Formats: sequence, structure tokens, C-alpha cells
Amino acid sequence: MSQIPNTAIAVIGIDIGKNSFHVVGHDARGAIVLRQKWSRGQVEARLANIPPCLVGMEACVGAHHLSRKLASLGHDARLMPAKYVRPYSKGQKNDFNDAEAIAEAVQRPTMKFVATKTAEQLDLQALHRVRERLVGQRTGVINQIRAFLLERGIAVRQGLRSLRSELPGILATRTDVLAPRMLRIIEELAGDWRLMTVPGIGPIISSAMVAAIGTGDVFSKGRDFGAWLGLVPKQISTGDRTILGKISRRGNRYLRVLFVQAAWVVLVRIKDWERYGLKSWIEAAKRRLHHNVLAIALANKLARIAWAVLAKGRAFELTRTDDAGVRPA
Repeated sequence: MSQIPNTAIAVIGIDIGKNSFHVVGHDARGAIVLRQKWSRGQVEARLANIPPCLVGMEACVGAHHLSRKLASLGHDARLMPAKYVRPYSKGQKNDFNDAEAIAEAVQRPTMKFVATKTAEQLDLQALHRVRERLVGQRTGVINQIRAFLLERGIAVRQGLRSLRSELPGILATRTDVLAPRMLRIIEELAGDWRLMTVPGIGPIISSAMVAAIGTGDVFSKGRDFGAWLGLVPKQISTGDRTILGKISRRGNRYLRVLFVQAAWVVLVRIKDWERYGLKSWIEAAKRRLHHNVLAIALANKLARIAWAVLAKGRAFELTRTDDAGVRPA
């Protein structure tokens, strides 16, 4: 089809590609009335000439930008996780079948949608993706330094702090086993490692949450946010039996890791738990949970607390508790 048909289009599914988009449109009865391949430059112009309708897309690179553009044209643009679209795919996998599956999925009343991110949220998300890459590189550099030293019989305890404290002395005194060339290599690696040191607590988590969920209004309560992060047990239930497994690890892996790190900081470094309203909860949990399970439970609690502050936009009162552990004042 070279032209958009005159038949009223009620729903459009768009399969987003790097340079071309495959588009399938349904009328009010569900019949396919549009099946075209558009270049990236044609999308906005062609959809501007279509009366406002429901437009579905998978949440992927470029989808949030296009969603905002379509909303400005009057369309009801909705984003969906790709895994929720797959069950609606029919036949062989190709771009047109994917677009048709998207058009089917976006009409389901029980479909879970992804909130369209603002440009500011995408900027924050980009910052955290860069940070994640730098942290990964830093870990690789640290492991490589420890491996080079171990090859020469010098064992350093695992962890950033141990290497940071022991490395200067090793480079100064172990010239018996470290040749000048190896000394220079390790010194250069250590320089790279120091440049890649990135803090991960406090403002990092706050900005990562805003980048991921905005004001948090896509979740009705903190418990739903914790479940989206994958910090709740998997349910393997049948009949009258409820069996809980390990955490589901769904949702945003990066944000989940940050909350688990924050939980360990609270457990290991912060001793004044009373100040944060967590003393009674942590002491009770420590008596019945393994320390690794306790860290996950605390990460879930911190996530729910953070959602409550973000969604309600108010300060925090530490003396009263609800299901999140504390209640906004």
C-alpha cells in the first residue's frame, strides 16, 4: 500500500526498527486496513494525517521519544514490555507479524503499560547507564590487577578497599618479583581504576528512581514497586499450597542492584538504626533471617520507603509505620 486508506483506523501497532518502521492498522471491528513499511522520516508526517487513534509500541530504544511526539499529535500512544506482546504473535516471526501482535496486545484491557519517559528522565537514565559501564570497567581493572599480582605470588584480599590500601606498599617493596615493565602496567591500571571510582549511594539511587519511574504514579503502592524491581519471592503455588522461592529478579536490574547495595550499607556501616526508624525492624529480622536474606528484605523495604516519598512528594516521619515501614508526614 502506498497511501493510507480512507477506512477509519482505530488502532495502530508499530514495530520500531533502526531505519524503518512496520505499521499495521485495525478498524473498529478489528480488520486490518493498514499494512505498510515506513522510513523513520515518514512516521511523524504520516501519523499527523491520521485522525487520533490508539497507537501501541514496544518499550524499546526510541519508543519514548516517538510516544511523546504522537501524544502531541493527539494520538493515545501506549508502550508495552516486549515480553507481554509475544503471546499475541501469530505465524512466523517477521516485522509485519510483530506489528500486528502489538496492535492486538495494546487493546487488551488487562495489559500492563510502561509510562512514557520525559526527556529529563532519559537524560538521567543515560547518566546511569554510563555509570554502570564505568563501574563494570572498574571491577574488571581491579580483578586484572589482582590476577597479575597473583601470577607473581602476591595475594591481595578480595575487595576494593584491600587493594587500595595494599597496592602502594606492594609497588614500593616487591621489586624482587615485579619487573619495571609490570610495575608500569599495574600503575597505569591503578590510574584507570581511580578515575572510574563512582559513588553509588544517596543521590545516585534518587536520580535512578526518577529516571526509571518518574513520579512513581504507575504503581498504586510501594509493594507493587518492590515487586516490579524483582525484590519479592517467586510464587510457585498450586491448589491450597503457597510456595515461595527466590526473588523474581524482574524489572529494572540496575535499580535493584543499587537498593541491595544500599541495604548492605545500612546493615554494615550504619549502627544508629534508631535514628532512621529501622532499629526494631532490623533487630527482629536479624533473629530469624540469614544475613543475605535480610539484605534483600531490607532492600525491598528501602525501595518501598523511597517510593512512598517520591509518589507522595512529602517529607518523612520516622515514628509511625505502615506496610512500607514508615509513613510520610
